[in-house]
Amino acid sequence: MSTKPTRTLAAACAVAALGLGGLVALDGPASAGTAQLLANPGFESGSLSGWTCSTADKAVTSPVADGGYALSGTPAGTDYAQCSQTVAVLPNSSYTLSGKVYGNYVYLGDTGTGTSDTSTWASPGSSWQTLSTSFTTGASTTSVTVWVHGWYGQPAFGADTLSLTGPAPGGSSASPSASASASTSVSASASASASASPSGSGTATPPPADTGFRHPVYFMPLENSPQAVSDIVSGSGENEFLLAFVLDSGNCTPAWGGSTGSPVSSDTAVLSDVNAIRAAGGDVSVSFGGYNGTELGATCGGSSALAAAYQKVIDKYRLTRIDLDWEGDDLDANMAVRWQAIKQLESANPSLKVTLTIPATTVGLPDTGKDEIRQAIANGARIDRVNLMDFDFGLTSGTQTAAAESVAMQTAAQLQSLYGWDSATAWAHLGVQLMNGHTDQPSELYTQSTFTDLLGFVQANHAAQFSYWDVNRDRACDPSTVHYWADGACSSVTQNPYDFTKILVKYAG
Repeated sequence: MSTKPTRTLAAACAVAALGLGGLVALDGPASAGTAQLLANPGFESGSLSGWTCSTADKAVTSPVADGGYALSGTPAGTDYAQCSQTVAVLPNSSYTLSGKVYGNYVYLGDTGTGTSDTSTWASPGSSWQTLSTSFTTGASTTSVTVWVHGWYGQPAFGADTLSLTGPAPGGSSASPSASASASTSVSASASASASASPSGSGTATPPPADTGFRHPVYFMPLENSPQAVSDIVSGSGENEFLLAFVLDSGNCTPAWGGSTGSPVSSDTAVLSDVNAIRAAGGDVSVSFGGYNGTELGATCGGSSALAAAYQKVIDKYRLTRIDLDWEGDDLDANMAVRWQAIKQLESANPSLKVTLTIPATTVGLPDTGKDEIRQAIANGARIDRVNLMDFDFGLTSGTQTAAAESVAMQTAAQLQSLYGWDSATAWAHLGVQLMNGHTDQPSELYTQSTFTDLLGFVQANHAAQFSYWDVNRDRACDPSTVHYWADGACSSVTQNPYDFTKILVKYAG
């Protein structure tokens, strides 16, 4: 939406299987020569020597891509059948990780690089496909962990001819003797402790359905002529608020609207609103991102720094919920860093609920949105709710209600495919978000009647959440003042104050 900061349909781009053939030797800044650094890279020892693996993993003689052996893993429950290996590296150096895989949803990646950890995936079925990804180590990085694993509800996968190439400490490559002597640590866990991949942290099986916070309304507390919280609560009955947006005001500094004059660290105005909402028996979530401004994930560097920035906001407002509204050029940028940061937050804040807000297309989620979910899966980060922005897709035919219902139903089906869930489970983790009045698309109009119709729709499907953008707009526009098509401070339709919010608060799941 163009309501400052706004959200709209995202640019297309994706984390995707690269399908590259062969290995790539990179000339890093370090002076040591390029070497193969993995021990037992093709499992030719006939064992998992050198690797830390799940008990669901084994070295097999068939199927193999090269040589006489390969890795075979069978995901089960929350065990993704991961194998990982920690390798000594040089700081400030470039490395390429590659390998051949077969099966459905096989992931290859690295963590602990000190910069931006990377991962890639493929679903080649019964044929072998080469995956490749590259990274540069940080100034003080001396080891990284590389990993390969399958995914929830999928059959056995295979991996072979794994390789990590780049400058080796001391200038030597991993030798056969190093491979033979490397210790093997096999456990029931799906991942090594340093891994950034799914490891039973809650994404493998559906997170418990969150039965609270059913009808949060988005609210910009410092922009677009905000109403007093007391007025919203008394006028509509709403006491669940999604406060938008926290951005970076520079140097990885959380601030409202990204303004240098509104840093979270010294905020008192929004904190007063938060306290008033809780005093009214409600609660808040804070939304990071929006379409405009600089999202923290674009500037904070590594995942630990990003997690620390988010944590400052969580601590300031004593949050148990956050909303990730990564849009525009943030949709496909630094995804591994972002989701590793979220995984760290979830570990540090066990009760934290995470909502991912994604723009819609006429066929449900955009590819970028689906890839964000896949990246979260790859990094083992839990998404409690996927919040669909069920507007701005452009009405091409039929009614607004029917179009919004169709988009939501297609999104539920996509979640079923991405996670392997049944329909009821997908709906229990899907939020439907509308926009009141005029949207950014001149073909769209969400009236009070549309909201009422869609209230019945989400009730029938038992959606996780029913919300809208935003309460700042839940009032008629002043006819004596010039307004934008989708004005940030009014709906541009005939209404009484809080007409739309009064419909929203009826939703109970």
